[in-house]
Amino acid sequence: MPAVQRAPYRTTAQGRAVSIYTLRNRHGMELRVLDYGGIIVSLKALDRFGRFDDIVLGFDSLEQYMRSSPYFGAIIGRYGNRIAHGRFTLDGRTYTLATNNGPNHLHGGVKGFDKVIWDVSPFERQDSTGLVLRYVSPDGEEGYPGTLRTTVTYTLTEGNEVIFDYEATTDRATPVNLTQHSYFNLAGEGDGDVLGHVLTLYANAFTPVDSTLIPTGEIRSVAGTPFDFRTPTAIGARIDPEDEQLRYGRGYDHNFVLDKDRAEQRGGATLAARVYEPSSGRVIEVFTTEPGLQFYTGNFLDGSLAGKKGTVYLRRSGFTVETQHFPDSPNHPAFPSTILLPGAEYRSRTLLRFSVR
Repeated sequence: MPAVQRAPYRTTAQGRAVSIYTLRNRHGMELRVLDYGGIIVSLKALDRFGRFDDIVLGFDSLEQYMRSSPYFGAIIGRYGNRIAHGRFTLDGRTYTLATNNGPNHLHGGVKGFDKVIWDVSPFERQDSTGLVLRYVSPDGEEGYPGTLRTTVTYTLTEGNEVIFDYEATTDRATPVNLTQHSYFNLAGEGDGDVLGHVLTLYANAFTPVDSTLIPTGEIRSVAGTPFDFRTPTAIGARIDPEDEQLRYGRGYDHNFVLDKDRAEQRGGATLAARVYEPSSGRVIEVFTTEPGLQFYTGNFLDGSLAGKKGTVYLRRSGFTVETQHFPDSPNHPAFPSTILLPGAEYRSRTLLRFSVR
């Protein structure tokens, strides 16, 4: 049977002891998670040579996650991605949020869900093992209205899948957009950049941004642009041309509008992306119920962070595939709504399937 273990971590946060949970399946795949931020601190996956490597970027100490992390491995909420100028209007009232990313609000604010301690309940089943993480965000936290009760379930299956199930309820209307922010390098954490990884994105369009990375409101076809990954293409093949959108993001840092009609389905979710790393043979497939996916190529990693075992993370040494509703949706009525109402339930699923080619 797959197993889950709990152990004390090396320090405390917010006056509470921090624990680390280790999940393993029969094939040797291993997932290690902190209750602080729901952070995935390591994910060990097999390569074509029978070797296991950690394939997510991160740190060796909680202090580093608390002090200087660019959201490595964390649960993001209440609102993943950006909200313009830290403001939105709901039911005739304007709410003001922290502006923690230039002029904009990013990933839930100064103390988002990545910086709280979650209540964790492990579980073991015949075909999987996992963690149920719970957090109650009080009314007014980081400027958001309503008390939000959030449950995030991490599941490691015998099919070498990692599943994220998100649920939330509120007592007042509030925007909700939850995601997971692991940075991947399928060659192995710290093993160079990700430009040679081959990406397929099942998206016919993306949402262009302004110079502060806020969507303009346009939904633009990827055809004839560096954003067309509908056929397998190396991430670095077109990352540096003289394209205004790539200049704004210093590479890819954009929301893709997923094609829900033609892609493969699994576990109630739709195939959104596939990434293949040629040297290791590792493949990750991303399935989601979400309408969008933020593809980010670690453009703001600048060598100032010493990661695991002192590894210096240089630009583009990891990528993220953040499944989501669109950025700044509360200020764009034409985008899919992110407003959760009392009596309704927020539900979202993302499934990562790992294999070797």
